[in-house]
Order: sequence, then C-alpha cells, then structure tokens
Amino acid sequence: MTFTEKANQIFQQAIRDYHLKDDVDTPINNPYERESIEYSLYLKCWIDTVQWHLEDIIRDPHIDPTEALGLKRRIDRSNQDRTDLVEEIDTYFRRTYADVKALPDARLNTESPAWAIDRLSILALKIWHMKEQTERKDADEAHIQLCQAKLDVLLEQQVDLSTAIDQLLEDIEAGRKYMKVYRQMKMYNDPSTNPILYKK
Repeated sequence: MTFTEKANQIFQQAIRDYHLKDDVDTPINNPYERESIEYSLYLKCWIDTVQWHLEDIIRDPHIDPTEALGLKRRIDRSNQDRTDLVEEIDTYFRRTYADVKALPDARLNTESPAWAIDRLSILALKIWHMKEQTERKDADEAHIQLCQAKLDVLLEQQVDLSTAIDQLLEDIEAGRKYMKVYRQMKMYNDPSTNPILYKK
C-alpha cells in the first residue's frame, strides 16, 4: 500500500466518523496509537472536517454577531492547530528520510510532503460533500448533474494528487529531491508581531 492509499483511507474514516453525529462539538475518538503517523493523519482530517462545518455555520446570514465572532475565533484556533499538525507531519518525513543522501543534482520541491497531504485531506472533504450533493432528494436534476460533473473532476484530482505525492516521496527516498521545510510564521496569532495586540 502506498502512503497516499493509507492516507486516503484514514481521511475517509475520519470524515465518516465525524458524520455519525455531524456535530462540531463531537469529541474526537482517534483510533490510532498516539505517536504514529496514522494518528496524525486522522487528527489532521478531523480538524479539517470540524473546520469545514464551522465555515458552513458562520456563513448563515442570520447568525447572531456575537456567536459569529466566537466562531471566527474558534476557526482561527483551528487554523493554528492545522498548521502545527502539518509541521508535525513534516517532522515525521524528515526523520524518516534523515539518512538519505541527496544526489548532487537533487532538486527542491515547491512544497513539503505534509503541505501536499494537507491539500489531499481537504480534497477528501470536497469529495465527500460533493457526493452528498449528487444524492439530494430535494434538488433538481440540473443541480445533480452539475455536482456529478464536479465530483468526477475532484475524483480525478485525487488520483493525480495522490500520484504526485507518492512520486515526491519516492524521489526524496532516492535522493532525487530533498526536503527543505520553512515553518509557518503566522504573525497575526503572535502578540509580539500583531500591532493590534502589542500596541494595546
């Protein structure tokens, strides 16, 4: 099994588990061992899934402004958790390939493996929810057909992105590409770099 075959299975599992209750306050019940990459992948997709639904809720035009502000703050925290977890997954890859000697002509990739996997997790969510749209009983045929066409594209994109990630990991393992990870330096969450916070 390739890395992305495993990842896509875990993403599907996390999304399915969330939708058993379909409630953003449902506690996570991660079935994997704490220090494993499987644990991190499940947690990553769970965070993405909860945030997906928070983003839906906050777009309610009739939402109470105070509730909306609370949701915005919750989404900000979720984004930080998501970023931290992506960096944790990249740390796993750096450890995995720590002994690989890059070839003299090795090239740098545009993004790290974990940020590509971040996109794969979001893609799994798009596929799940677009499939839901194709199964609606209260929508007309035009809507169903449009969503089916979009779903077909998303499924093709999933195959392509999965292939590209597996090829990237193969290239890193063979020394044809090397990892260089830049930590996300989010300034708005840091009281020492956000002027609204440090000028208080």
